[in-house]
Amino acid sequence: MAERLRTLQERFAAHLRDPAANPAPEDVEDRRMAIYRRLFFNNVSNLVARSFPVLRRLHDDDAWRALIRDFYAHHVSRTPLFPELPREFLRYLQDERGERPEDPPYMAELAHWEWVELALDLDERDLDAIPADRDGDLLAGAPVLSPLAWPLAFRWPVHRIGPRNRPTEPPQTPTHLLVYRNREHAVKFIQLNGVSARVITLLQEGGGRSGQEVLQAVADELAHPRPERLAASGAKLLRDLAQRDIILGVTPGH
Repeated sequence: MAERLRTLQERFAAHLRDPAANPAPEDVEDRRMAIYRRLFFNNVSNLVARSFPVLRRLHDDDAWRALIRDFYAHHVSRTPLFPELPREFLRYLQDERGERPEDPPYMAELAHWEWVELALDLDERDLDAIPADRDGDLLAGAPVLSPLAWPLAFRWPVHRIGPRNRPTEPPQTPTHLLVYRNREHAVKFIQLNGVSARVITLLQEGGGRSGQEVLQAVADELAHPRPERLAASGAKLLRDLAQRDIILGVTPGH
């Protein structure tokens, strides 16, 4: 009895995932199966569409249904948790779907960009619980970078892509973006240039370096002809990052 029930459940699930390739169980009325097919597929489609709104608007209804159907039929999720479905969809785009002529070349990067905002919004970490002296000297002390500040680099300008802006070639230089959640639980982003992106990377690496040491390291890497100018602009950058809750303060005791 248990084995028969298991077989029925497996055939039932396989049919819901890919009706074209897997016939429905013979003893279930097709009218009832049609209700389940629509319900399950529409739930997945609607959740993915809400999680990736720009990506959804880039597809007409038929193309979107084909995309979700392929994901639903072939991707094996690593978790049964429904809120994790957007991450599973991103894994499908990045690792399984491959390049297809009907897909925009920036689709995986755009989905990553949209997923990051969702992931930061759902992250349960409390910034006020992270040890940091908010009144400390950002140059003399070791700045504490928020764990909810994620530096990203893309080939495509994903923050500008939409139905009215569909680039066909990536720019010559990568797009550096920093997505973060502040203490008011608002998810925002800023665009970085190469220098500020490097400062963020060094802050993320930690190592107990002071803000001044980080800026000096960047100046040395660039062999900057006027390091004092870089130091002044770097100090301003650190203050701006602190005002945005990207830097939470300095390591206590520094």
